[in-house]
Amino acid sequence: MTAIYDCEQSLAAPARLWTRNFVLYFGARAVSLLGDAMMPVATALAVGAIYGVSGVGYVLAIYTAPFVLFIPFGGVFADRLGARTMMVGADIIRIFTQTAVAVAFFTGTPPLWLLLSASFLSGTASAMFQPGVNGMVPLVAKDPQRANGTLKIADAATQLGGPVLAGLLITLTGAGAVYAVDAGTFLLSGLCLVLVRLVSTAGAKERSTVMVDLRRGWLEFRSRSWMWSVILIWVFFGILVFGPYIPLGSRLIGDRLGDAAYGWVMAGLGSGTVLGGLIAIKIRPSRPLAAGGAAIFGFGFIPLTVALELPLPLLMAGHLLGGMSWAFWSVMWSTSVQTQVAPDVLNRVTAYEIAGSVSGIAVGQALVGPVSEIVSPRDLLFVSTGVSFAVCAALLLTRPIRRLRRA
Repeated sequence: MTAIYDCEQSLAAPARLWTRNFVLYFGARAVSLLGDAMMPVATALAVGAIYGVSGVGYVLAIYTAPFVLFIPFGGVFADRLGARTMMVGADIIRIFTQTAVAVAFFTGTPPLWLLLSASFLSGTASAMFQPGVNGMVPLVAKDPQRANGTLKIADAATQLGGPVLAGLLITLTGAGAVYAVDAGTFLLSGLCLVLVRLVSTAGAKERSTVMVDLRRGWLEFRSRSWMWSVILIWVFFGILVFGPYIPLGSRLIGDRLGDAAYGWVMAGLGSGTVLGGLIAIKIRPSRPLAAGGAAIFGFGFIPLTVALELPLPLLMAGHLLGGMSWAFWSVMWSTSVQTQVAPDVLNRVTAYEIAGSVSGIAVGQALVGPVSEIVSPRDLLFVSTGVSFAVCAALLLTRPIRRLRRA
């Protein structure tokens, strides 16, 4: 255990986290994450009321597809032009797409082609934005682990508040207000990012093509066995656990205990994520992925408590534990990527690992509907539980993952 949790404090004082740059970056991420957390509710309620479940599926699918397809190019351009430049550009695109949809809702019924077009452009913009999220952290914080833990807490808070805010806005003012607020979050995010002061470290770069840069990013990703091993394991996790859980969990909890109970369960998950982020700020394991792999064992209690049809307090406890596990692993993973990969290829490598992770989740979400017609949702969640515990074992049994030391 001491080999994993080597938590001796350094004699040197820790680097100050809340610098001007980090405050601005934190503000940009927090407001952007709030907007992101609002949109699934807005899509499900507003689009579903007009075009039904199929319309919601089309809008979500046409967002995910360009994201997975174009994110490697987003990593290339982020390394070429700078992560902040790409992130600000992506925010500008999404200001226009969300404003257009907001105006359409305010003035009548938006046509499906507009919703699909805006979703496609937003997914493409997100593909340009997301690689820089990881790459910016070492540029604005001298202590990436503390920064990642703090950002994870903000993520959890927005996941709690975003859906509630979206529901209230739709009830009180209509769907147009949700999209207008979402456009405003991208405006504030872009302004905060513009105000971040970065010292240019770019030297003379060799001339190369986009395809050459893509290939180099892939080679850098492939050369790190600990990284592609995690992503390969995570594809199975996304298909069999993470992707199916949200539709299955909401259905089983809602049908048995009511929609309010599902809200309390999600509050437990968010609270656990906050606690996990706080723990990850304090604990500095010498082998971060081994520590994160051991911690992720707790995630299996999320599908398990739902499958067992436990009472609400135990459901909340299981999700609290799962949220803590998920947050701790996420911080260990993000910090490892940021500190183990050279800055000049970090955005490209990040793009490949995100694409691998998201693709598994997307497949799981697409398959859960047809499969649940054949296999009962409870049985599927028991399968998810077993896979969760198997993922923990696979992470710890894979030598490059287990033996990766803190940079």
